[in-house]
Amino acid sequence: MESKIEIISSVTVDHSSDLYKMVDLLNRTLKRENLMFGLALDKENPNKAVFTIYRT
Repeated sequence: MESKIEIISSVTVDHSSDLYKMVDLLNRTLKRENLMFGLALDKENPNKAVFTIYRT
């Protein structure tokens, strides 16, 4: 069976050292709803982070 991951939304925000805590909380809380959350540093600006919501 093939698993497809769809990007629902993505936003660039100011980087904060606590952002990963929000992503972790969302992933643990909403995994039953087939949602997954990601966080990555912006490649062009290290002071920004890209927050992405996926449907699994």
